[in-house]
Amino acid sequence: MLRLRVTPRAATNAIVGWRADGALGVRVTAPPVEGAANEALCAFLAHRLALPRSRVRLLRGATSRAKVVCLQGVRAAEVAARLGLPAPA
Repeated sequence: MLRLRVTPRAATNAIVGWRADGALGVRVTAPPVEGAANEALCAFLAHRLALPRSRVRLLRGATSRAKVVCLQGVRAAEVAARLGLPAPA
């Protein structure tokens, strides 16, 4: 599981980095309308983590900026390495 803080309607899809609260900051270009931002988020994470889209699933936060996703096939320690980020504090 991975905690995220998502910003919709961004200029580009991007991984912002680890926040002070331990969540990963992510920006997506899609608007938060009818699940578009959630779908874009899952597709973007799947691409960046080299996972099939079916292995990235939104668990909590469908209508919130604070989200929790399940990443099947990736251990928590691998996420930072695959994203090219330092380990979370």
